[in-house]
Amino acid sequence: MNYTLNQLQIFLKVVQTQSVTKASEELHLTQPAVSIQLKNFQDQFDIPLTEVVGRKIYITDFGREIAVSAENIINQVYAINYKTLAFKGQLTGKLRISVVSTGKYVMPYFLSEFMNLNPGVELLMDVTNKNKVIKSLENNEVDAALVSVLPNNLNIEKLDLLQNKLFLVGNVKTKFKRGAKVNEIFQDLPLIFREKGSGTRHTMEQFFAQNDISVLKKMELTSNEAVKQAVMAGLGYSIMPLIGIGNELQLNQIQIIPIKGLPITTTWSLIWLKEKKHAPVSQAFLDHLTLQKSEIVHNKFSWYEQY
Repeated sequence: MNYTLNQLQIFLKVVQTQSVTKASEELHLTQPAVSIQLKNFQDQFDIPLTEVVGRKIYITDFGREIAVSAENIINQVYAINYKTLAFKGQLTGKLRISVVSTGKYVMPYFLSEFMNLNPGVELLMDVTNKNKVIKSLENNEVDAALVSVLPNNLNIEKLDLLQNKLFLVGNVKTKFKRGAKVNEIFQDLPLIFREKGSGTRHTMEQFFAQNDISVLKKMELTSNEAVKQAVMAGLGYSIMPLIGIGNELQLNQIQIIPIKGLPITTTWSLIWLKEKKHAPVSQAFLDHLTLQKSEIVHNKFSWYEQY
């Protein structure tokens, strides 16, 4: 046996994702690179670890046993690294954060300096919709969560990071009359919604309900990126967070449609359970954000203020 730590990590990720393609995406490697290393690893065993039926990969019983051992080995390596850094007085451990899908445009900027200053910290960040984010927080599976709509059924503490602005947007070909009534604009406008459970959808539906607006629902898509691409392709219009369309606005691929009552403004907030007993890593991160958030907003989101 002459397998490497890299091969163990690749094999474990293939087992976890049940896909070479997904494993390559999560490991930030090319698909051929993952396939080659997976083959090199499997060739060292007389018993198959995986089998391909049709175009789908399946893990054999023996492969699952090897995956358990691989995970134990990798965890032991991490433990050695943590202990080495801790002995040198550096911060070590895991930081677990859950982020609503549009928050992927926000959270990395509030994490980067902290992670660079603390190489012994391992980041586990799950990007999903609001319902799943709140569930992971409620189950105490994460240290903190980034949301733009606060949950009303949890006792939480929060740290406000950045204003969230939502505008009505569409492709650049359609011209709108200024001064038109809001109900008239939405009457025949084909609208694209996010899926149920999305914070953006919740905010969008609240706006329509509060203003007694009837809308023509065109389609429902499960990610901010999908909605953006559909809007640019001319499939419809949507109310979208400004944070995710900055590049498209600058490239004149999307237009903001000015109407009364918009933008809707909420706040990107990092939240955690009020009774949460933070580990040293998560407490250090919160302390860092408290001190640095204003500077981060100024340095990374100054473009935001022109809208």
